Amino acid sequence: MLKIAILPIGQVNAEVLQFVQHGLNEAFLEIEVSLLQTAMPIPGGAYDHSRQQYRSTFILAQISKHFGNVEAQCVLGVTTVDLYAAGLNFVFGEAQCPGKFALISLCRLKPELYGEPASDRLFLERALKEAVHEVGHVIGLGHCQNPLCVMYFSNSIKDTDRKRARFCEDCHLLVHRVAEK
Repeated sequence: MLKIAILPIGQVNAEVLQFVQHGLNEAFLEIEVSLLQTAMPIPGGAYDHSRQQYRSTFILAQISKHFGNVEAQCVLGVTTVDLYAAGLNFVFGEAQCPGKFALISLCRLKPELYGEPASDRLFLERALKEAVHEVGHVIGLGHCQNPLCVMYFSNSIKDTDRKRARFCEDCHLLVHRVAEK
């Protein structure tokens, strides 16, 4: 049985974490999702003053360093800080593919950031899509060409909004094969 541990990084709303936990349980077959009770502080070394953003790869390495002994096949970090990775203006998340560690940021998922009215429903849907996407990478899935599949690469929030919080038929078969191992 696949075990996923959700790790808050910094101050993260408990309702968001619980929503993601519940959604991951629905997205993956036969898994156990737990919330780690101890939050990881936001690593100061991750902050890039010139960009006013945090390096996702650095935070991912810190998760690996400090939570590698967690008894789970996947540790998903959830933070509210703005992330970027080399060569990109920002990222919604990053993961080892395949591996054990993944990270998502809630920062750019808020509708009001895009001039839209605040919507908890839309914000939570976006958070779940990014969580499922990054856990998909951890179990070995690459990006999908189907723009409705959760594994489609989100270059913008519009891509995230268009895709569903579940796998297309092809990716679902891949997830099922992984679950059988």
